[in-house]
Amino acid sequence: MGKTDGATIIKKYANRRLYNTGTSTYVTLDDLATMVKEDEDFTVQDAKSGEDITHSVLTQIIFEQEAKSGQTMLPVSVLRQLISFYGDQMQMVVPSYLEHSMAAFAQEQERIREQMTSMIGKSPIDVVASGQQMFGEQAQRNMAIFQEAMKMFNPFAAMADTQPKNGAPAAAPAESEAGDQNDLQSMRDQIAEMQRRLDKLG
Repeated sequence: MGKTDGATIIKKYANRRLYNTGTSTYVTLDDLATMVKEDEDFTVQDAKSGEDITHSVLTQIIFEQEAKSGQTMLPVSVLRQLISFYGDQMQMVVPSYLEHSMAAFAQEQERIREQMTSMIGKSPIDVVASGQQMFGEQAQRNMAIFQEAMKMFNPFAAMADTQPKNGAPAAAPAESEAGDQNDLQSMRDQIAEMQRRLDKLG
């Protein structure tokens, strides 16, 4: 079978070769990059175990593209920020934020292309001004998504409500344990609600 749920199956062998089961041919990472650009859905599986390794292969494609001269899209500052989020409590928010931000940017691509085309023949000053306005508006939309996520993700608020106030005695161990469970559930509810709002913003 060359496809599963409409997605082409790409098998990766121990020798790192990639096999497109849809076309019955061996392909390269550049071929997969082209498939992505052409919006062709595919899943990469380990040929031996059947494990889905699409994420690692796509990451490898980005690494290959970034290594090519003149094609770097990820500034050092962005890479540092991404690395700093690993292991941080905000790590669970970043994927949804990036996904919705990129989806919003993709929806704006045609308008951006039209604006870039309209800049042809204009003076350098006009081009810079138009470009700054265009990307400034996109940045504002991205920030709105991020701020909405931050409002929803506040695990310390629920914990603060359970702390003793005005010299009140601390809760008994059983009550404290029950409070911890409530805090955990509250955090889960907040994250679920945040995801719903992000979906609406997307």
